[in-house]
Amino acid sequence: MGDTAATALQWLALVEHELLLFAGFFFLIGAIDEFSMDLAWFWLRLTGQVETPTLSRHNIHHRRLSGRAAVLVPTWQEASVIGDTLRHALSVWPQEDLRIYVGVYRNDPATMEAAVHGADGDGRVRIVVHDREGPSTKADCLNRLYAALQQDEMREGRDVRMVILHDAEDMVDAAALALLDRSMGTSHFVQLPVLPMPQPRSRFIGSHYCEEFAEAHGKAMVVRNALGASLPAAGVGCAFERRMLAEIARKVGHDAPFDEDSLTEDYELGIKVAALGGRSRFLRVRGEDGHLIATRAYFPSQLGRAVRQKARWMHGIALQGWDRLGWTGGPGEWWMRSRDRRGPLSALVLFVGYFLIVLGLVLSGLDLAGLTVPWQPSPLLLALLALNVASFVWRAFMRFTFTREEYGWREGLWAVARIPVANVISIMAGYRALFAYTRTLRGEAAEWEKTAHDAHPARPLSLEISR
Repeated sequence: MGDTAATALQWLALVEHELLLFAGFFFLIGAIDEFSMDLAWFWLRLTGQVETPTLSRHNIHHRRLSGRAAVLVPTWQEASVIGDTLRHALSVWPQEDLRIYVGVYRNDPATMEAAVHGADGDGRVRIVVHDREGPSTKADCLNRLYAALQQDEMREGRDVRMVILHDAEDMVDAAALALLDRSMGTSHFVQLPVLPMPQPRSRFIGSHYCEEFAEAHGKAMVVRNALGASLPAAGVGCAFERRMLAEIARKVGHDAPFDEDSLTEDYELGIKVAALGGRSRFLRVRGEDGHLIATRAYFPSQLGRAVRQKARWMHGIALQGWDRLGWTGGPGEWWMRSRDRRGPLSALVLFVGYFLIVLGLVLSGLDLAGLTVPWQPSPLLLALLALNVASFVWRAFMRFTFTREEYGWREGLWAVARIPVANVISIMAGYRALFAYTRTLRGEAAEWEKTAHDAHPARPLSLEISR
C-alpha cells in the first residue's frame, strides 16, 4: 500500500474517531435531557401530582355551553377533507351556541363548494370568503375569521366566550367541546391532546407521528404543565378565552391576534398567553371507553409532505422562535424552550450518526481487505458509546410504552421499528429548515408551506359515539 493511500486511510480513521466523539457527546446531552424529563414524569406520577380522570362522553357531549363558542377553521385547497370534517363536528357537537367559521379563498371554489355541502344548511356554520387571492398564510386566514367573528359580535350584541382552533382535516371528539367549555372557567388557554391516526397503508411515514405525539402529549406536555412553564398551542384542539385573545390582538396591533410574520403562529399564541399572565392548562381526560378525549387526524403519508411539514415546524419554533420570543422566564421555562429549539442540532447530530454508520462499514470492508490502519478507541470513547447504546435502548422502551398505551402493543412495536425512518425525516426537515432560515437572514420573506391533506381513509371507530 502506497504512502498516499496509507495517509488517506489514516485521515479516514481520524475523521471517524473525531465524529464519534462529537456525535457521542451530543447524543449523551440529548439522552440526559430526555432522561430528566422521564424522571420528572415518574415523580409526578408516583406522588400523585398528575392524573388522567375519566368521564362519560355520553353524559357530557350534550351539555349546554356556558356561552358562545367559535371554532376557526382556515382552509386552502381542502376540498377532499373539509366536508367530512364539518359533517362529523356538527353531528357530535349538537350545542346551539356553537359557531364554526370556515375560511376559504375566492380562487378556491372546490373547497368552498365542499364546505357548503359539509355544512348542509346548518346555521351554526359560517363560510367566510377571504377578500384576497390564496394562498396567503394560515395566520392571515385566521385573522380574517377573527374579523368575521367580531362583526357577528357587534351585529348580534353578544360576545363569544371562547375561541377554538382546528384544521380542516380534524376529527373532533364528541366530549371535547363541552370539556373545553367547562375548563374555560378557570383557564385562559386550554390544550387537549392530539392523536394522529395509524395508517396501515403508510406504516412508516404517515404512522410515525403516532409515537411522537403519544410521548409528547403523554409525558412532555404533562411535565411542562406541572412545572408551570408556558404551554405551546398545537393549533388544533385548543381553546382561548375571548378576552385573552383580544388582549393578544391589542399587543400585536391591527386588532389581529395571529402574527402573520410567524410560520408557527399557533405555537407562539400559547407562549404569549403565559407572557401576559394568563392561566394555561394541558387537559388529559379519558372517556368511559378508555380512549383519550383528543383531536384525531390523519397526518401526511408521503415523504415529501412530511418533510415539508416538519421543516416548517422546525423553522418556526426552533429558529424563528429564538429570534422572536427569546429566553424569558425562569429555569423551568428555559429548559422547555431549549427542548423546543433543539431540532436543528438534533438533525445535525443524527446526520453525523448515520454518516458514521456508512463510514464504519467502509472502513470495516477496507480492514478485511488489509488496507486500513487500525486504531484503538480510548476508554473515554468506549464509555461514551456504551452510555449512548444504553440510552437508545431506554428511549426505544419509552417510545414503545407510550405508544402502546394509546394504540396497543402492535403499534408500539411498529413505533420502535420506525425509529430510523423518523430520524431520516428529521434530518431532511432540519436541512430544509436551516436553508429556509438562512434565506430570511438575507432579507427574503419567510415562505409558508401549507401541508396538503388527502381524503380521510376512514372514520376512526373510536369517534363513533352514539348520540
